[in-house]
Amino acid sequence: MSHTNQDTQRKVALITGASSSRDMGTAFCRKLASTGVDIFFTYWNADVQWPDMLRQEMMGMGVRCACLEIDLAASTAASELYAEVLNQLGQPTILINNAAYSTNNDYVSLDAKSLDDHYAVNMRSTFLLCAEFARSFEKANLPYGRIINLTSGQDLAPMPGELAYAATKGAISAFTKSLSRELASLRITVNAINPGPTDSTWMNDEVREYLLPQFPMGRIGTPEDAARLVAFLASEEAEWITGQIIHSEGGFIR
Repeated sequence: MSHTNQDTQRKVALITGASSSRDMGTAFCRKLASTGVDIFFTYWNADVQWPDMLRQEMMGMGVRCACLEIDLAASTAASELYAEVLNQLGQPTILINNAAYSTNNDYVSLDAKSLDDHYAVNMRSTFLLCAEFARSFEKANLPYGRIINLTSGQDLAPMPGELAYAATKGAISAFTKSLSRELASLRITVNAINPGPTDSTWMNDEVREYLLPQFPMGRIGTPEDAARLVAFLASEEAEWITGQIIHSEGGFIR
């Protein structure tokens, strides 16, 4: 698939972490495709049939779609991924850093490898993709761009037992705020979303039973809840919102 000059006027979203039907990344793909945005998604350790299923679904909605299996822990992942997006669909106008690495680590189990594993995906690839996006966007001279990073509730309360995860997600919040100031003159907004506990691939019935009483609305958050906020922040309507960490948790009680 190649792009033409005519295609460069289209909105293109790069979305990381769409590896199954229940992923938040997949919900983001579906929501943005429904608004006419072309989709490039990444996946890792997915079912062999999944990438083509999602790609066909996106194209069935009338948008272009391409994808890449990539390990975002690799030091060259960001540059390789961005080159592939440019080749397949052209300059992205929307970047959604959704992919994440997470294991449980308390002070007893914390070690160099667990920190490095979290850092490589949650921080390094996220930060470098943001930089690739901004540098390329500046040359393309497009009307506006959107960067949306996914973070967690580490700004609101302690996350014991998730030291490496909370630390690297906290770094995303700090990076988002500073990058937003740098990119404002390029008409690129940079925001982060904390979707709260979301019923995606990591939840089982035991977790749901534990969490449900903490949601005053009587249900657990879904990927579609986060996708609606992503679609808004990615739209022209959100041009005056930047540098924000938005907690969209349905009133979740900690």
